[in-house]
Amino acid sequence: MASLQSSSVTGSVAYSSSRCRRGMIRATINMPKLRTSGISLKLPTRDLVQEVLDMGVGLTAATTGHVEKKYESITDTTFPSVSNVSDPMVIAKLHAIMEAVADRVEMHKNIGEQRDNWNHLLLTSINAITLTAATMAGIAATSVGGPLVALKLSSTLMYLAATGMLVVMNKIQPSQLVEEQRNAVRLFKQLHGQIQRTLSCGTPTSTDVEEAMEKVLALDKAYPLPLLGAMLDKFPKTVEPAVWWPQNKQRQRHSGRTDGNGWSMELEEEMREVVGVLKRKDTEDYLRLGKIALKVNKILAISGPLLTGLAACGTAFVGSSHGPWAATLGVVAGAMASVVNTMEHGGQVGMVFEMYRSTAGFFRLMEETIESNLSERDVGRRENGELFEMKVALQLGRSLSGLKDLAASSYSSSKNGDAIEEFASKLF
Repeated sequence: MASLQSSSVTGSVAYSSSRCRRGMIRATINMPKLRTSGISLKLPTRDLVQEVLDMGVGLTAATTGHVEKKYESITDTTFPSVSNVSDPMVIAKLHAIMEAVADRVEMHKNIGEQRDNWNHLLLTSINAITLTAATMAGIAATSVGGPLVALKLSSTLMYLAATGMLVVMNKIQPSQLVEEQRNAVRLFKQLHGQIQRTLSCGTPTSTDVEEAMEKVLALDKAYPLPLLGAMLDKFPKTVEPAVWWPQNKQRQRHSGRTDGNGWSMELEEEMREVVGVLKRKDTEDYLRLGKIALKVNKILAISGPLLTGLAACGTAFVGSSHGPWAATLGVVAGAMASVVNTMEHGGQVGMVFEMYRSTAGFFRLMEETIESNLSERDVGRRENGELFEMKVALQLGRSLSGLKDLAASSYSSSKNGDAIEEFASKLF
C-alpha cells in the first residue's frame, strides 16, 4: 500500500515537471518579436552616477575651502607674509656695497703698510743725513784751503736737504697716517660684518641700503686715502673726537614686541649713569691727553727743521771770523735735530695723538648710541635692553655686574656731591 502511494506521488511530480518544461519551451518559441526602432532606453544608473559625481564635487569644494582657510590661518600666524620677503634688487645692492667695503679694507691695509714704510725710511734717512752733515761740519772746522770749502758746502747742502725733508715729513705725519689707516681697516671690517649679518639674519630693505651707503661715505670722509687736498689737518686748532658715523638720527631696529623689550626703569637709570661717567671721565680725559700730545707734536715739528736750518747757517760761516762759533752751531744743532726727529717720529707722537682722538670718538659714539635708545619713547623700537646692556659692558671691558656697580657708584657720588674717580672703560 505504501509502495503504491510512493509510486503515484513520484509519477505526479514527474508529470507536473514535464508539463512545466513543455510550457516554458512553448512560451519561448511563441515569444513575439520586439521592434527596437521606437524604443528609448532609460537607464536609471546614469542619474545615480551623476548624483554621486555632484556629491563628490561638492565634497571636494567644501574640503578644499576648509583646507585653504586652515592654510591661510597657519600662514598668517607662522610664516612671514609675501610683503616681508626681501627685494632681490635690495640684496644685490647690499652685496655690491659689501664688495666695495671689502675692497676698501684691502686699500687701507696696503696704503697703511706703505706709509709705515715711509715713516721708518724717512726717519732713518734724515737722521743719517743730519749726522753726516754734522760730522762734515766738525771736520771742516779743522781744515784749510780746498777741503774746507768742499766740506763746508757739502754740509750746508745736506742740512738744507734735511730741513726740506723734515718740513714735508712733519706736515704729513706718517705715523699718524698709519694710525688712521689702521682705524679705517678695523671700522670697515665692522661694517662688512654688519652687512653680512643683515643679509643672513634679517629682511633687508631699501633703508638698509641707504644706511650702509651713508656709513661708507662717512668712513671715507673720516679717513681719506689721498694726501693732497683731502688729508686731515694734523695740527688742528681745537681737539675734537674723531667722527666716522653719519650725523643724522640713528635708526633703531624694530624688535616686533610691544612689551618691555628687555628694558626697565632700573636699566634706563643704569644707562644714564654710564653716559654721565663717559662724559665726565673717559671722553674728557682722552681729549685732555690728546691736547697734550698735540702740543708736544707741534713743538717737536717746529724744532726739527729750525735746528737743521740753524745748523746749515752755522756751517756756511765755517772758516770766517766767526769760525769757531759757526762750527759749534753747525755740529750741536745738527746733533740736537737728530734727537728731536727721533723723539717725534721714532716715538710716533702723531700716532699717539690720533689714538687719543679716535678713542674719544669711540666714547662719543657710545654716548650717542645710548642716548638715542633712551630718547625713543616706544620701547618696541629700541634695541633689546638685555642685549644692549651686554654690548655696552663688552665695549667697556666690564662684566654685567661690574657695569651695575659702576652705575651705583656714580649715583652715590652724584648724590653726595663727590666726583667719581673710576673710569667707565677698563679696555683703554
